[in-house]
Amino acid sequence: MTQVFAHRGYSAVFSENTMTAFLEAEKTGCDGIELDVQLTKDGEVVVIHDEKVDRTTSGTGWVKDFTFKEVRNLNANKSGMKKEPIPSLIEVFEWMKTNKLICNIELKNTIIPYEGMEEKVIEMIRKYGLSNRIIISSFNHYSIVYSYRHAPEIETAPLYSEGLYMPWVYAQSIRAAGIHPKHLAATDEIIRQAMENGIAVRPYTVNKDNDMHRLFNMNCTAFITDDPLKALRIRKQYEKRP
Repeated sequence: MTQVFAHRGYSAVFSENTMTAFLEAEKTGCDGIELDVQLTKDGEVVVIHDEKVDRTTSGTGWVKDFTFKEVRNLNANKSGMKKEPIPSLIEVFEWMKTNKLICNIELKNTIIPYEGMEEKVIEMIRKYGLSNRIIISSFNHYSIVYSYRHAPEIETAPLYSEGLYMPWVYAQSIRAAGIHPKHLAATDEIIRQAMENGIAVRPYTVNKDNDMHRLFNMNCTAFITDDPLKALRIRKQYEKRP
């Protein structure tokens, strides 16, 4: 049965990439979460999507220019009702010890090539014993290959947004066990062929009912959505099938 991953947590309702968004995603009963990581000025791994803090927090400037302490003072709850700090990856892993969720970590290192990010993330995954519950993805495929070489026991999956010819062959060539295409680049034929060749397919960001139906119909490995509750409600229709 197709797994449902909550994109930056339950981001359709709660502030993205916050502990509240992750906790609320867990409550929906989804299979996993997706989050993004970057490094602070003093080398801490923090959970935030944009290279700048402007869109998702009360602050302005580049993540890389803030110390961990400074970044924690920002409010990542844009509705502003209650203060919500930017989580550290350690905080997420501490919480993951209390559940069985899968976590897709996107390394945000295409615009800023964060030095040593892969090693830091991998070391933390191993320390918390989460190697079998993590998928490392990135639009920076050099980083994906580097991660695989550093930690072949942790699953990797390249992210891509355009049509890629025979992406399962490409995935095999870089030793990735999955692909994470933009859902528009994941045609029925690509999904079918990739899965037949042993490559997991987890399209992003799937929010429309008809797109969800298409992927459940195909028994696609998983998909990433802002609204896990809606996805799970639709999935129930397919679970009842004989």
